[in-house]
Amino acid sequence: MDEKIEIIKKWLGTGSINVFGMPFSGKDTVGVHLAEVLGAKFLSSGIIIRAVEDEDKEMKKETDSGQLINSDKFRSIILPYFAKDELSNYALVLSSVGRWAGEEYDVIEHAQNSGHPIKAAILLNLSEAEVRARWNESKNLQDRGDRIDDRDEKVLDTRINEFLNKTIPVIETYQKRGLIVPVMATGSRDEVFANVIDALVRLAHNEERKVTMLDESRNIANSVGEINIRETAEQTEETEN
Repeated sequence: MDEKIEIIKKWLGTGSINVFGMPFSGKDTVGVHLAEVLGAKFLSSGIIIRAVEDEDKEMKKETDSGQLINSDKFRSIILPYFAKDELSNYALVLSSVGRWAGEEYDVIEHAQNSGHPIKAAILLNLSEAEVRARWNESKNLQDRGDRIDDRDEKVLDTRINEFLNKTIPVIETYQKRGLIVPVMATGSRDEVFANVIDALVRLAHNEERKVTMLDESRNIANSVGEINIRETAEQTEETEN
């Protein structure tokens, strides 16, 4: 693992990795761990917004109902973080920064201008059925604190729909730029993280080659509620060779 981490660190420099996925796909879990092993700084738009939402009743109403905050507020609250002096010499691991279609262009521009170019966008691949199973398990375990947007299944429905309608186009933008790194988010945390590391190493080894565009066997959304960017065994073998 240490050798793989060093490969990623050398390739990444002070660049950024943005992590996307459905609710409960483990974005912050993967992002925090990835930042730790890479010596990077972790930025989560969700965490930042939850820290300031009590000061804005309208924004809190949006987040409590499972909606994304509007893009103007996203730009004013989140984008300035890229230019912070304390981040200037570090790589960044971003947790779904820029989730509404159109915001990704601002993220790409601000990351580039601040010396943190987006080098990869990880997509943690989880089906809607798996999301709902994890939501039920989390309610029983009480392992995410007292988050209002975790309490009600109707709010979960909204969060899933927000991802499908607003974030899928963002993922498509990164995909067209050859930056999407699809990783299965099922399995244990250690297994998922190991798969993330392996996928990033493959990307680092092929920096000059665009990541294969999605074809019929790797559809972003093959049905409502299904996120299905799954490498076939043949595609994985070809990439590794």
